[in-house]
Amino acid sequence: MRSLRLLTPANILHNSGGNVYNARLVKGLRAMGVEVEVLPVEGSWPESTAKERRRLGSLLGAWEPGHGPGLPVTIVDGRIAMGAPDELEFAAKARRETWVLVHMPAPANYELEARSLRAASGVICTSNWAADVLKSRHGLSGLHVALPGTDPAPAAEGSAPPHLIIVAALLPNKDQLLAIEALARIRDLEWTASLVGSNQADPDYAGLVRAAVASHGLEKRVRLAGELKGRALEDEWNRASLSVLVSRAEAFGMVVTESLAHGIPVVVRAGTGAVEALSFAAPDEAKSGRLPGTAAPVPATDDPQNPAVLAEVLSRWLLHSGTRDSWRAAALDTRDRLPGWEQTAAHMLDILRDLNAGPGSPAGEGS
Repeated sequence: MRSLRLLTPANILHNSGGNVYNARLVKGLRAMGVEVEVLPVEGSWPESTAKERRRLGSLLGAWEPGHGPGLPVTIVDGRIAMGAPDELEFAAKARRETWVLVHMPAPANYELEARSLRAASGVICTSNWAADVLKSRHGLSGLHVALPGTDPAPAAEGSAPPHLIIVAALLPNKDQLLAIEALARIRDLEWTASLVGSNQADPDYAGLVRAAVASHGLEKRVRLAGELKGRALEDEWNRASLSVLVSRAEAFGMVVTESLAHGIPVVVRAGTGAVEALSFAAPDEAKSGRLPGTAAPVPATDDPQNPAVLAEVLSRWLLHSGTRDSWRAAALDTRDRLPGWEQTAAHMLDILRDLNAGPGSPAGEGS
């Protein structure tokens, strides 16, 4: 395989799933002997200025027609690609090999998204959920899927009373407000909780979360830990008994498999890609209905008065030892069957070697 270049958005500074995926993919590819150059691209992607798009076009080689074995293959993070269809179309006319890596389908500007994807040499999604959305939205075929890997981790010891962990940057999409409202409804039960994630990604929303915790008098039970790394993060995982991810939209939810790597069951929001992560991690249990957690049909709303379903799920888990034990056993059973990042890198390399399979071709669909 000749050299690769990965273009990443420079405006995402917090520990996002996309950033983690990109970094672990690069590490895996380099371990396989592939030369990978990572180029952060300035811009408020997917929004950008004309100057930023021109620079992107230069990085893509859009203004310099050419094709040959000496030119690198370029992978563009989907967050960038969705905001620059013109540049991808020029790169295609210049016969540059440019792939788009889609972590999350665009929430708006579907026509720009469609143009970017159709101009690409190939499209790689990080979940089947994302691929299905793009197929349905744009009628594309030949989409590839390279699911995230997972790093091995020690089994969590848990805590008494049970400790809940919510790992995500404080952002409206992650809907920590709904989680706080649900926890406020079960304040009569014994539990503690930590919100682990950046409070700088959206300071206004982080302020609303802090205010909600204070208004319900939960300061001694709910800790806003901020973004943690290393030993501090592992200590939080170790004391956790249940992981909660109620994002309104989620392409996969790598925190689900990260939780399961620690033997921690997970509650996710129904209708999102996090359900795929839960069942993908435990395919045998999915067939039997014995999953290491549940997909709660939490209403897709930011209405803080509508957390009843999540509160009921958490209450049932807290009150019934049989539910806690079965979810914990199922989570522990998955730990040795989670794919590693080396598998993601190897699959990505196989996809990129299939140079003739673009989004308009049936080859490689669902791979």
